[in-house]
Order: sequence, then C-alpha cells, then structure tokens
Amino acid sequence: MVMATKHSLQLLAMLIFLISLLALTKPTMADDDIPEDFSSSYFPDDFIFGTATSAYQIEGEATTKGRGPSVWDTFSKETPERILDGSNGDVAVDFYNRFKEDIANVKNMGFKGFRMSISWSRVIPSGRRREGVNKEGIEFYNNVINEIISNGLEPFVTIFHWDTPQALEDKYGGFLSRDIVYDYYEYANLLFEEFGDRVKYWMTFNEPWSLSGFSYDYGVFAPGRCSSWVNRQCRAGNSATEPYIVAHHLLLSHAAVVQLYREKFKPIHGGQIGITLFTFWYEPLSNEPADVEAAKTALDFMFGLWMDPMTYGTYPRTVRDLVGDRLPKFTDEESKLLRGSYDFLGLQYYTSYYAKPNATVDPNHIRYKTDNHITETPYDYDGNLIGPQVRDFEL
Repeated sequence: MVMATKHSLQLLAMLIFLISLLALTKPTMADDDIPEDFSSSYFPDDFIFGTATSAYQIEGEATTKGRGPSVWDTFSKETPERILDGSNGDVAVDFYNRFKEDIANVKNMGFKGFRMSISWSRVIPSGRRREGVNKEGIEFYNNVINEIISNGLEPFVTIFHWDTPQALEDKYGGFLSRDIVYDYYEYANLLFEEFGDRVKYWMTFNEPWSLSGFSYDYGVFAPGRCSSWVNRQCRAGNSATEPYIVAHHLLLSHAAVVQLYREKFKPIHGGQIGITLFTFWYEPLSNEPADVEAAKTALDFMFGLWMDPMTYGTYPRTVRDLVGDRLPKFTDEESKLLRGSYDFLGLQYYTSYYAKPNATVDPNHIRYKTDNHITETPYDYDGNLIGPQVRDFEL
C-alpha cells in the first residue's frame, strides 16, 4: 500500500476473499482439525481466491486524464502530516499505466478473481452525471475490465471505496447530505450501463463502517471530521451525530442502487449485487452475563448497524436504545427497500477483542466509539492475548 493514515491498518494488500450467498458450503473446522498440508484443494471448486485493490490507492494519474479530485486528494495534500509517510495518490503504484502488467502478475500467481474499485471522480469529475461524464475515464475502466477477463479472471467491482468527489463535499457536505443518494444512484447507473455486460459481481460500498467511523468519529480518514476533543487535527465535525447521519445515507444509497440493479440490469445481465462489510469479532471477557451482553452490543454497533437494516429494515434495538434521538429513522418505505438488499455479502475481518461493560462513559463527551458502553481489550484477566499476534498495529 502506498498510503496509510497513522491510525489505520494497511488496507491495500493481497487478500483472499470469498463471495458467498450467506450459506456454508462445507462444515467449518476447529483448529485441531486443520491438516498440515492445508491448501486451496480443501476449498469447494467454486471458491474464488483473488486479489483486492482500491482506485485511489493504486491508480495514480490523479490530476490528469480528466479526473476530478476526491476527498482523499484534498486530505492527503492539505494535511500531509496526517498520512504516515506524507504521501498522496498522484502516482501510487501507477496502475493506470501498468495495469496490463499488474493483472498478468495476478494471473501468474494462480488467482481467479480481481477485485477493484472505480473512482467516482474519474468517470464523473463533478460527481453529478448531469454535469458531464469523462469519456477517458470510461475508456480506462473498459480496458481494465477487458484485460481482467482476457486473463481468465473474474472482475469484482466496488462502486465506492471512500473517495467521495471533492466537488460534492464542497457543494453539500458529501455523505452528510441526503442529496448524495441521488448523485450516487446516477453514478452507479452509469457504471451498470457501461460495464454491466461484463461485470457480474457488484459491491455498492467497501467497509461503510470505516467511512462513517474513521472519517466522522475518529477523524483519521478523509474528509477528517470529528469533534475537536476527539482529535485536535479535526477542523470541523461532530462525533456524536455525524457518524450516524453518514451511515444512514450510505444505507439509503445502497438500497436505492440495489433496487436499480435488480429492476433494470439484472434481468439483462444476470449479475449479482451486494456489499462488503468489515467487523472485528468480540468475545466476552468472562462468562458473566454483563460481559456476554457487552460482546453482543459491540457487534451490534459495528456489524449490526449495517446488517440489521439490510435484513430487517431497522437498526439493532441496542443501537436505538443507546443512541436515542441522535440516530436517524427509516420511513416504512425505506425499511421495505432495505430488507433483503443484497444478493451476496462480502466480509472483511482483521482481529478480535474481549469485551466488558464500560460504566464510565462521560455524558459530556459523547461519540460513536463510546456509545456502545463497552471496553474492548486484546488481553484476558491474566494478561494473555486473545490469539496469536500477526503484527503490531494501532486503531
């Protein structure tokens, strides 16, 4: 990965990913059951191993070829001290000019899938389709998708990977405004029209939690908004309300685009559409009922915040009870649109924590991170890590 914020995991890596239909094809194994020669041969024939990328992290040519700036361009250039090495995506790994070589390398490694995202501001510089489409951007992605397929790989396309067009951020605050739902809908419609004949797996969003949380509560991802007491580098924001507003608009955007695809494009192209979520796993620190409930609540705030609306049409009860009036509400029609709004689910998992109740939340300093009223720790009561540590990182 070329860029990383000081508080983030290295998110661009060669990943193994599974596109599933929420059904296990084989029983899971306990650690003791895993054979020494464990390999891809133990997976079903239709299990797809692949690589994952995102546009701003790899493409380069960020200021040329008709592309408009995204919030990450602004964030990395105006506040370079908030990037681990002070870099930006102007060049990255130059995928824009080297994609044939890179895709060939993926093929030669034996992978069968290539997950990528499309830069909204590369195909629509202003973010609004009615204001013009960048034909050079469309041509680039056509060439990339064709190259992926010609190498025997399956393209998995993420419509949005956190790179909101800066023009929309300036115009109405990006995902803080409900106006984003229509502009995102029109953007997705363009992608389906241009690439839907070849792309059979679409993801509306990558890790919406990361956008709502890291960008609007912690303030460490673009556009870097949060309450000033959370992070002094934040120039504006409200960690108590904005994460939920953004989450709400992400979910409404997701539901609208899934409906669009299913009604207009799926009957023609026969593809599938879903979303890629991200979660930690939480174990209770002890068998005490309060710790067990704390682990469930932690999952509700990180995973259920997204899955419950897409499954049941409403936020988890724990989230509703603890957040109260700060949590936006869905109309009956919106709830109906959200229920069942995925053909498959992508899930990215990085680490686990123990959870216990936190009874010391400061009522004068409210934020998304502490709304769950839990304390998370990687250590048990004896000081042992929850599992083997792969590398040091801080979130």
